[in-house]
Amino acid sequence: MDNQPSNSITAPGRYAIYTATLLLIIAGSLFVYKSTAALGVIEKVQNTRTFQPRLNVLPMPGSDGQFGLLARSINYFAVIWPALLFGVLISGAVRVLDPPRWLTRALARGSARSQLAAGLAGAPLMLCSCCVAPVFSGMYERSSKLAPSLALMLAAPALNPAALILTFMLFDYRIAATRLVVAACAVFLTGLAIERFIEVKPVACAPPDPEDGQSLLVRFIRSCADVAVRTLPLIAVGVLLSMAIALWLPVGALASSRGQLFATIIVAAIALPLAMPTFFEIPLALLLLAAGVPAGAAVALMIAGPAINLPSLFTIARSTNAKVAGAVAFSIFLLAVLAGVIVNLL
Repeated sequence: MDNQPSNSITAPGRYAIYTATLLLIIAGSLFVYKSTAALGVIEKVQNTRTFQPRLNVLPMPGSDGQFGLLARSINYFAVIWPALLFGVLISGAVRVLDPPRWLTRALARGSARSQLAAGLAGAPLMLCSCCVAPVFSGMYERSSKLAPSLALMLAAPALNPAALILTFMLFDYRIAATRLVVAACAVFLTGLAIERFIEVKPVACAPPDPEDGQSLLVRFIRSCADVAVRTLPLIAVGVLLSMAIALWLPVGALASSRGQLFATIIVAAIALPLAMPTFFEIPLALLLLAAGVPAGAAVALMIAGPAINLPSLFTIARSTNAKVAGAVAFSIFLLAVLAGVIVNLL
């Protein structure tokens, strides 16, 4: 007589529970880390009504000229490395999920529902575009779902709740509301449009075998190492090129643009490739407004700046192809310009 309980969990079942728990622990830890830091920033801004940028990262009027390309790149990584580490860990956990059926089901319940689920999952991460790039890589390689993967990637910086709260605290309601609406359009529509018009060959990511004798910890460490090798060099190159662009055309030069539409286009084009730490777009936008640049240009900066940059575009191209990366950049640029035009007309 078989005395084994009927509700016993098989080895694959236990593995699925362990991997899901690992992912939730890492994502929860990231949320606590980012929300604690964000609440501190919000409280400081509420008390002082000012926002001081890190002058040793991107060149700005008043920043110390002694920081060159390498120094600013190192300073940038010194700011973002904890969040970037979380991005690698989340990606590594996603890639060892087995079975990934829950992920596939969540992203296959109709275009609108899958985009909404991915966007809502990405926003609380509050990661900058560089740091969420490894998460995109892991999610796309595990699910082969391009549109939801892009939605999650764009939502982390573009719909960062703390950044939106700071925007409503420090800017006119026209600017803040337009940023929120256009950022939501970027998150929920960009991936769908690209998936419809650009054919992308599905990636092949073989699921791990729970019966192969490897422990979850070993498999997770190897997965994180693979993510790091695939993404970190691209991010490093992208940051160096981004800093080179910023030094060649300092961010303060944005304040010299004149003409509403022209200023909006120039600001959006310059902000798009720049690697910015979380919240950095806010003091830059305040600087533009103080210099007399049209409000539309400030909104364009707050759309294009955090949503995407060279490091994340390189990661997208590596995981998909150059056409997808170019389409993402062009889509964000158009939406940033559109947001600026709307604000200038209000």
